[in-house]
Amino acid sequence: MAKFIFTPNQSSEIKSNYDAVIVGAGGAGLTAAIQAHELGLNVAIFEKNDALGGNTNRASSGMNASESLVQLNDGIIDNKEDFYQETLKGGGLMNDRDLLRYFVDHSAIAISWLMEHGIELTNLTITGGMSKKRAHRPASMAPVGGYLVTGSLKQVQKDNIPVFNNSKVIKLIENDAKQVTGIEVETDAGVKTVNAKAVMLASGGFGASKEMIKKYRPDLAEYKTTNQPGATGDGLKLASTIDAQLEQMDFIQVHPTAQTDTDHVYLIGEGLRGEGAILINQAGQRFVNELNTRKIVSDAITNLHEDGAYLVFDQGIRDNFTAVEFYDHVGLVKHGETLSDLAQEMGVDAANLEVTVKNWNDAVAAKNDTEFGRTTGMDRSIDHGPYYAIHIHPAIHYTMGGIHITPKTEVLDTNGNIIKGLYAAGEVSGGLHGNNRIGGNSIAETVVFGRQAGIQMTEFVQKSNK
Repeated sequence: MAKFIFTPNQSSEIKSNYDAVIVGAGGAGLTAAIQAHELGLNVAIFEKNDALGGNTNRASSGMNASESLVQLNDGIIDNKEDFYQETLKGGGLMNDRDLLRYFVDHSAIAISWLMEHGIELTNLTITGGMSKKRAHRPASMAPVGGYLVTGSLKQVQKDNIPVFNNSKVIKLIENDAKQVTGIEVETDAGVKTVNAKAVMLASGGFGASKEMIKKYRPDLAEYKTTNQPGATGDGLKLASTIDAQLEQMDFIQVHPTAQTDTDHVYLIGEGLRGEGAILINQAGQRFVNELNTRKIVSDAITNLHEDGAYLVFDQGIRDNFTAVEFYDHVGLVKHGETLSDLAQEMGVDAANLEVTVKNWNDAVAAKNDTEFGRTTGMDRSIDHGPYYAIHIHPAIHYTMGGIHITPKTEVLDTNGNIIKGLYAAGEVSGGLHGNNRIGGNSIAETVVFGRQAGIQMTEFVQKSNK
């Protein structure tokens, strides 16, 4: 099958008026554009980068949802309240309750909506902080992010929705009533003014901005990042210029498992631990419940005061997390025909590693991890050679804070009033995740609130036209 290639529109095709414009061509922006177009809006997407997809392209584990048809087809009986409470607990009880309730209540329909658009997430895995398999992914077990972006772009192409890359939005335009009425965009043909009845910010977070990380979390200033280089907080800066309210900006998530030994930082998806991988220190021993929340696992690795840690797994686990094929292709995976061989490659004590793996396998068989209390990701033991390891360190991964929005994705100003005509969704917004994001919730957020933004912009434009 030929590889799908999407060709963005030329800047010369930018019109001076649209019903709605969207800043950012990641998961939230693409979803919003599709939904708004299908409800009758004339919409356009503007992306500052050459490549489309943003950080969504880097998401690997899955998209969380509860009470989905996929879960029921797999015999998993779940409920929204558990999803709500576990996400609230994972976020340190600092989540915006109204956003979280909307998110949980609309997660299953988001899975169904994607399926109606040919984006089928029919395989399930589990992420840290969750009690059930809620992370939906493609049947091929391929990384969810790239699959979602490709599927969305196919739909965008089918719908003839214009997408302009290399087009950086540099200003939000307001009228005298403080309503957002358009944008100024910098293109290869110069700065253009585009009028719109509604504007959506879907430009992602600031995980790749050294300047902003240093401002809000100086303790993380020297950490590497898993973010794509364009994640520099542009939408937050745009919103701030018109007095939008930012919240929880110091809530920055460090992902426990990133491969940082090379110039390019690679996120090692949480789904690998969800399928059964364990974390090993330099003594060849486990030291944490690998599927606790990201904050707890990251802190445990940092507190080793060693050179990171190792993810250890076998062929059976590898077969159920196909992103490993890519990790191996780019040289991140150590191999061993036996555990002793692998220990030598890792530089850890072989006898300790063998005892650790045996104890883990016994815990899997008994469904009782007496050492660290792990209760999930225990479907497979590590007994099926060859054996593998990936060296990991914590790295900046996600910025939970951002623009303060309502559950309708409306942007609030610093006095708590709605800024008419302006919407935001995805990582550019704040509040949903509290002080720690649960793995699998970011992709879900882009679809749930991307759809919501598309719906709310349509309703706003329709009322404006009356």
